[in-house]
Amino acid sequence: MHTLLRNTLAASVVAASFFAFGCNSAANLDGNENPAVVTASAASAKMSYWTENSQAAADITDYVKSVTDKNSPDFIPVEDRVAVFDLDGTLVGETYPSYFDWVMFTYRVLHDTGYKATPEMKKFARELEEGWKTGKLPKGAEKTHAALSSQTFKDMTVEELKDYARKFKETPAAGFNNLKKGDAFFLPMVSLVKYLQASGFTVFIVSGTERNIVRVIIEGVLDIPPHMVLGTDGYLVASHQNGKDGLDYVYQPDDKLIYSGKLITKNVKMNKVPAIAREIGQVPVLAFGNSSGDLSMAQYITNNTKYKSRAYILLGNDAVREHGSEEKVVSLKKYCDEHGFHTISMKDDFATVYGDNVTLAK
Repeated sequence: MHTLLRNTLAASVVAASFFAFGCNSAANLDGNENPAVVTASAASAKMSYWTENSQAAADITDYVKSVTDKNSPDFIPVEDRVAVFDLDGTLVGETYPSYFDWVMFTYRVLHDTGYKATPEMKKFARELEEGWKTGKLPKGAEKTHAALSSQTFKDMTVEELKDYARKFKETPAAGFNNLKKGDAFFLPMVSLVKYLQASGFTVFIVSGTERNIVRVIIEGVLDIPPHMVLGTDGYLVASHQNGKDGLDYVYQPDDKLIYSGKLITKNVKMNKVPAIAREIGQVPVLAFGNSSGDLSMAQYITNNTKYKSRAYILLGNDAVREHGSEEKVVSLKKYCDEHGFHTISMKDDFATVYGDNVTLAK
């Protein structure tokens, strides 16, 4: 159980200001239970931590009631109730000062004394850190990070990478007080996932972060099995494969599965669409994202003509409880309006973000 969120429950996160949609969230919690780990049964038909008059919460609950009612013309059978969620900026914070995997990359390259980074890695990592301060990332940062980050995993086993990410989760989230990186879940969105699961939806995560890192981030918070996590992938090989093609090598008793250091694909933007088609095998009916990296996924889902489908984009416009701004989401909001995507306002729809004891660092 995450210490911060356990403390959050004990403090004002369960106060009367935290509403289930039509019900106080405290009624859903028991003792010192972590509020981000409320069971699906406890959260059934409730969405906690949303503001009392949230239009987004009302839209979502109305939609769910409609598609789960067998007498409704919009009814969707359980097997087709599939929802996909982006991770960074949608379920967890991405402003401490950037995505979890980007910050972990710069830490490993520049600050981990046990790792010997290449000059190319160091140069790019410094540019990233400077870009976070100035708001101007280096050109092609997304592609460059994906390739170089994969190289930092080279020769690590899957479990070694996961253990590294677990330790990194325990470090403070820069720019916040009383928040660790592993605790930086948006409580209303966690509640939403559990609400959908309790309503018969199967929930997948479709993220640009490396797949096994995502699996670590959600441990103990979201009840989503590892095989339902889609993310950026690197090639895995046998430790004694020595460059041989997989068709020409047989896995041996003393082999370990390790990262080769080579990237397969960065799972963002258009790349999310074929990933969903390959790994889920059907078009979801709900999509949740927060940025331009999720717009292709949103369009793919809303193009689903078999069922009533919706896409929601979370706007990071909260400058009081998060490092957001209204100005930064103007063009995104306009795009969503033009394409029929629903939007969620972090400022207006969230009764809390991380809990009242988490504040911005001055």
